[in-house]
Formats: sequence, structure tokens, C-alpha cells
Amino acid sequence: MSEYVRLERTGPIAVVTLANPDRRNAQTPALWRELAGIGRSLPGDVRAVVLRGEGTSFSAGLDRRLFPGGGGVPGEAALTDLAELDEAALDAAIAAFQEAFTWWRRPDLVSIAAVQGHAVGAGFQLALACDLRVCADDVQFSMLETSLGLVPDLAGTKPLVDLVGYARALDICVTGRRIGAQEALALGLATSVVPHADLDKAALETAEALIRAPRDAVVETKALLLGAATRSYDEQRAAEREAQGRRLRDLLGAGE
Repeated sequence: MSEYVRLERTGPIAVVTLANPDRRNAQTPALWRELAGIGRSLPGDVRAVVLRGEGTSFSAGLDRRLFPGGGGVPGEAALTDLAELDEAALDAAIAAFQEAFTWWRRPDLVSIAAVQGHAVGAGFQLALACDLRVCADDVQFSMLETSLGLVPDLAGTKPLVDLVGYARALDICVTGRRIGAQEALALGLATSVVPHADLDKAALETAEALIRAPRDAVVETKALLLGAATRSYDEQRAAEREAQGRRLRDLLGAGE
């Protein structure tokens, strides 16, 4: 890990910390590469991952030094450099960035974002990448990409629409307005809201509660719920039967 990302483990729970508080945990492609690498290298016995940001903000989004006139980040391409790529190369570059945001919902683990202060743009999308969001009472979500002439492209639009619906997602993205803790809770963006001082404790307690059930049952249940939005009612019932059949055979030792 770099000085700006930490990975710590306590048994089956891993904690990933964005550790650049002086820049409000602003994000760069280097950070995304590290997060993607964590997802690829997590040991198989990890069952829950807590994602947190050090300091007053979870993440203020893309490092503004990457924008035109921002001075640049050593070793990183500026947005103007990306714009000069051909279509295939640009698609591949953005797809590589998205890898940092896509592994958090895989069926074999449960992820919890502990979100305080600003969660802006890429920071908002990173929180949306997780299964659950435990939020401090000072949280401020905002999706500023459209206001800057861009679009949210870090895999955040699907979970946002799933959580709040199309109309509210359009409002959030196009206006770029701030969403505080109580509105986030009412919309379903926040799973729970706690005092800022209690955030880390609440996130870890949530992780501990989520791993009390047998691992295979959690994996099957999560896969069922993740697929529910794309299945018809009858298809979902069939998926439930298949999953329960696997669980019964496993619990009773049938078919060995």
C-alpha cells in the first residue's frame, strides 16, 4: 500500500482507509489502481470490508490538479491527455479506472462505506460502490460531474438509480446539489446515520453483525438480492428455489 491507502485486517474483516486527509482524500488514477489491486488480492477468508476516509472528509472527489489549469499530478495523465486518446484507448482507460469501483459488491463479501463530511463526485461514487453506507451526521453527498460538463462514469449511476429511482437520480446528478445526512437516510442512500464520533465504531459493528450468519448462506442471499432487479417475479422465485436447494444439500450433506 502507498502512504495514501492503508489495508488492515482483523480476522475476517478488512478495513481500507483513504489516507490523504490534507487533500480531503482526493482521488487519482494511482489511487484507483491501488483500490483495484486490493480487490484482486484480498484473501479468500475475508468476509467484510469497511471503507473509510481519514480526516474530515470521506473523499472530495477527483483531484482538481488533474483538471485543465490545475498544475497536474506527477506521473498521472491530465483530463486533457485523456481527451486526446482514440475511442478504443479512452474506453480502455475509463474501464481500468472503473475496476476500483466494481469489486465491492461481489457475492463473496459484504462492503460497508463509513462516510463523513464530503463525499463528492468520485467520492460519492466510491460510497455507492459499497453494499451499505454508514454515515456520520455531517455527511454531504454531491454528484458534481454534470455541473463540470462531464458525466458520472465510475460505475455510480446504476447503484444510484437502484437506490433512489430515476427521477431523484436525475435531480441529484444534474443539479449537483448537496444531500445531507437526514435526506440521505430518507432516500436510502444512507443505511444508517450516527454521530460523527461514533462512525468507525458503528461501521465495524455493522461488519461484525453481517458476518455472524454462515458464510455460504450470506453469499447465496447476497447473490439473490443482487440479481433480483433484473429478474421477473417468477425468475426470482426459481432462483430462490435453486439457492435453497444448494443450501439444504450442503447443510444436510446430501449428494456427497
